[in-house]
Amino acid sequence: MKKVFKNLFLGVAVIATSSIVAGYTAYKIGSRNIIAESEEPQASSFITKAALPASPDGLQRVDLTDAADKSVHAVVHIKSTEKGKTAVIRRAPDIYDFFFGDGMGRQQRVQTQPRVGFGSGVILSDDGYIVTNNHVIDGADEISVTLNDNRTFPARLVGADPNTDLALVKIETDDKLPFLTVGDSDNLKIGEWVLAVGNPFNLTSTVTAGIVSAKARSLGVYNGGIESFIQTDAAINQGNSGGALVNANGELVGINAVLSSPTGSYAGYGFAIPTSIMTKIVSDLKEFGAVQRAVLGIVGGTVTAELNEQENLGTVDGVYVSDVTEDGAAKSAGIEKGDVIIKFNGKPIKTMAELQETLAKTVPGTKVNVTVLRDKKEKDFDVTLVNVQGNTSVVKNVDLDILGAEFKPIDDKEKQFFKISYGLKVTGVGNGLFSKYGVKKGVVIQKVNGNAMRTIEDLQKVVKQANSSTEPVLFISGYNAAGQRVFYSVPLQ
Repeated sequence: MKKVFKNLFLGVAVIATSSIVAGYTAYKIGSRNIIAESEEPQASSFITKAALPASPDGLQRVDLTDAADKSVHAVVHIKSTEKGKTAVIRRAPDIYDFFFGDGMGRQQRVQTQPRVGFGSGVILSDDGYIVTNNHVIDGADEISVTLNDNRTFPARLVGADPNTDLALVKIETDDKLPFLTVGDSDNLKIGEWVLAVGNPFNLTSTVTAGIVSAKARSLGVYNGGIESFIQTDAAINQGNSGGALVNANGELVGINAVLSSPTGSYAGYGFAIPTSIMTKIVSDLKEFGAVQRAVLGIVGGTVTAELNEQENLGTVDGVYVSDVTEDGAAKSAGIEKGDVIIKFNGKPIKTMAELQETLAKTVPGTKVNVTVLRDKKEKDFDVTLVNVQGNTSVVKNVDLDILGAEFKPIDDKEKQFFKISYGLKVTGVGNGLFSKYGVKKGVVIQKVNGNAMRTIEDLQKVVKQANSSTEPVLFISGYNAAGQRVFYSVPLQ
């Protein structure tokens, strides 16, 4: 019995001792936690919390509310109006016209209806410069901009570039406008969160979220223009064109431009022009009124597995040179047909879209190093890039003044004489390109670069388009004063 009590006493002592130790340990841990909460957090934990704030349910999410708030105030609604115009059409000749008329049919004047388009734009500076898509304002006689606070202003076109589908407009106000800070689209990563901000379906200040799905996408929608899109699954719809693609910090990283859909509405992916291209284009339009575009002087495309097997190139990455232009920068430097461009100033080039994007950021006259693969061996070439006119001089905005001529639409009597239903008559020629290339007073211009010339605005539009193209030339067809067919080629230099 005595032994039993002794064993019981020892068991109680062990339990009591264990409890005291456990309680003391818990106390110390609790005290340590209390002290830790009053201290400054460690840098690593602070950065993590700042980037991914914890929600009440314990999950970590990206907070895009600040980026959205910055963006909606700097994204505007753009309305473009093309006024109705009077067109003259000629009906097929009937029997009466054949015997008693001129055999050309009867003329009829038709008044076209005004066309109104809508889109978005992004304010780039507090003094009212706004970037949008060229297709939003193309052909517009009037442009108006509505801010997020519902104030509306008339806008003037500073310049446009169809090759990149970008345009710059300007509004005048004494107020300092909210604007977006331009970020570096080159730093975007696949999977990074972005917001698309714009005015789809005329619903102003709409924000959608998604991730960067791909970079340097080429879709073939610009008919030979420069394409290196950011692909995103943030919803982009009609009316979003010209709006902002922003990162989680609220920085502008792209201009929404294209949606890919079999229905014409959002069906999974949208595409934006990266700011790496936009910054250069906007700067050129603002300073010169025309883009200073660097040209390498090659024809080619992205290397594919099939092309590699067919030509035994030794690579499935890069740009295959199918031809080089005469007197171009590439040919002058020694680059040949059959070469594969794999690096540009040391930066790897995998696709034609990447090469186009890199060139779009470069000014004519820049000396660059181009690495090619020839016979499966790398060769380096120093290339001096030129502009679309084959030199390194500044390309200025070209308007009708450079032609050195005056024009007016032909009247009914002249239409009957020349047996045509439209045309622009050259009513005077002074010092300018027309005089230089032999276009004389009295010539009636019917078509320029394949476009019908009914109004002076038609000619102005074609001149601007030609100036921003890779072949800045006017191909003119028409009649001289005696009614004989004439053709002219007028380079815009």
